[in-house]
Amino acid sequence: MNLLTLPDALKAFKGKKVFVTGHTGFKGSWLTSILLELGADVMGYAFPPISETSHFELLDLKNKICHIEGDLGDYERLTEALSKFNPEFVFHLAAQALVKRSYDNPMETMQSNIMGSVHLLEAVRQCSSVKSLVFITSDKCYENVEWIWGYRENDQLGGRDPYSASKGAAELVFSTYLRSYFDDRATLGAASTRAGNVIGGGDWAADRIIPDCVRAAQVNGSIYLRSPTATRPWQHVLEPLSGYLLLAANLFFYPKKFSGSWNFGPSSREARTVHEVAAHIMHSIGAGKVDSDKNTDHMHEAKLLQLNCDKAHQILNWYPRWNFEKTLDSTAFWYKSWLDGKEMAEITNSQINDYFRELL
Repeated sequence: MNLLTLPDALKAFKGKKVFVTGHTGFKGSWLTSILLELGADVMGYAFPPISETSHFELLDLKNKICHIEGDLGDYERLTEALSKFNPEFVFHLAAQALVKRSYDNPMETMQSNIMGSVHLLEAVRQCSSVKSLVFITSDKCYENVEWIWGYRENDQLGGRDPYSASKGAAELVFSTYLRSYFDDRATLGAASTRAGNVIGGGDWAADRIIPDCVRAAQVNGSIYLRSPTATRPWQHVLEPLSGYLLLAANLFFYPKKFSGSWNFGPSSREARTVHEVAAHIMHSIGAGKVDSDKNTDHMHEAKLLQLNCDKAHQILNWYPRWNFEKTLDSTAFWYKSWLDGKEMAEITNSQINDYFRELL
């Protein structure tokens, strides 16, 4: 059977050139850290990190990779960076990733997530060295009707809010490039990936449950939950990243077999309410409390969204490695370590090694 297992897939990155967009962000900084552990030669292209406490800054990644600060809207700069580096692998994570911000500035969101994607895909089309492209979008690319079963890769795309719409549109753009250009390129494998409700240390974005908990705990204050009973199937950031790496390596060696779209998510058994997550984090940190937001004038938010990952299970043999308790405990430990002034590169690398265990 033509399939690399996860241990063999991880070995495939040693000495390879890997181009990562969005490497200064939450998921991108974790992915970059893993790639460095695997012995890859990494170039990152992204906006500057949002603050001195960003995961990227705490890990000093700027001095460990080829770091380029750039905008996906600058097609010439992006193309020049990609063509000069001549990578074999490309991971595209750069995006405007916040739902609330998309309501506040829909044009920025559409420009970043749609035209930014077009520029990245066109740059890859012009770069013959690329053998494997993993194009990351979101579980919110699906038209969410809040049914109880998970969305499959061939379900309808769309979205009520600007962010979801932009991610659905990015998937359509990817599909066009895949069928119009990449299918005819024998040595290029290309896939889009969809994951959601990713948590873990180093996320400082506004209006996200874990960072908001940590900010409240810092001042021993309260976090006010808009939808405390809303459920999500939570997963640690390392879960989808392991899927992206497994997929990327298989795309490299068997490009046409694994091209297409893939979901990476936790079991529906791991779904918990927003209140359960917030209470667990606050209790683990040992400060702050959880309260409900009495203001009813909020943007629309889906109360139920989960993915069907049968395709990844049955074809890639990818499965989550951590349950809900391990996910929350590891996340809380990361932030508690930061609050206690610990060396965060050590904490991050320790969690990477804990997750992959015997595989690295």
